[in-house]
Amino acid sequence: MLRCPILKWRWLPAAAEYVAAGSHHNDSDISIGPNKVFVNTLCSVSIVFLLASTITFAADDNVKNKKVLMLSQSPDGHPPMTHEYAAGLRIMEKCLASISGVEVKHVNADSPWPEGPELIRDADCVVMFLSEGARWTHEDPRRIEAFAQLAARGGGFITLHWGMGTKEARYIDGYLKLFGGCHGGPDRKYKVLDADVTIGTKDHPITRGIENFTIHEEFYYQLKLVSAGNQLKPILQTEIDGEIQTVAWAWQRGDGGRSFGFSGGHFHENWSRVEYRRLMTQAVLWSLELPVPEAGVSVDVKPEDLQGPTTGC
Repeated sequence: MLRCPILKWRWLPAAAEYVAAGSHHNDSDISIGPNKVFVNTLCSVSIVFLLASTITFAADDNVKNKKVLMLSQSPDGHPPMTHEYAAGLRIMEKCLASISGVEVKHVNADSPWPEGPELIRDADCVVMFLSEGARWTHEDPRRIEAFAQLAARGGGFITLHWGMGTKEARYIDGYLKLFGGCHGGPDRKYKVLDADVTIGTKDHPITRGIENFTIHEEFYYQLKLVSAGNQLKPILQTEIDGEIQTVAWAWQRGDGGRSFGFSGGHFHENWSRVEYRRLMTQAVLWSLELPVPEAGVSVDVKPEDLQGPTTGC
């Protein structure tokens, strides 16, 4: 009977211990002479395979999940089932839950939010669905500094509806540097309508699996958009007041990071639409530079997941 020295090995982390445990054999370990070369070759191949597997396992253990920080707030005075910040982001959480390599943290970001800057710095992507977000980013100097630090290391930024807003124009420029678009200033425009929405850039990863659709929505339009040439792509467009308006965009920033915004999201019931869930989920993946399937991400949720607000995030 042939006895391969590999059978003597213990499962140890160091390659030297593998070799040491298998090196104390002599010719008597192998009883059939003509097969000695074959057995030694087999054992050598096994050594290489096991060492390669050990290196692979170690590398996999060192791969860190991408951290997504979702920021919502308490009700802002809008009627029920509109501006449902926490409830909307909970649906996004459900859509991202089955995607490997993504770790989601959803928190209430009502000011003063002292722990916020540290959470922002620790994230790989920040999703903002909250009240007057362009102003909110500037409320605390430490907060805007943390956003700038995340941008400098190529972090992702996602903004939804009033999360891109500011009543005062003085916050617009700082916000544009991060997110690429803003609904701000005294000239800001919005309209509730039944909109025919078209795909602005059909070959973009964010639009995979999404076709043109009709939706009852309040869209912000005539948005302030950063001047970025072909690095800023229209993702969704619709006609408002006789003109084609960009209501969702994707921006490949010069610092290496990626930003996305969608001016819809006013009515909570629209999360029941697969187009909305897929749009927002794929925007997160794109911002993290993670792959998006050609047919689009599966974003199935249960009916109870689509319900309105409940307490907390």
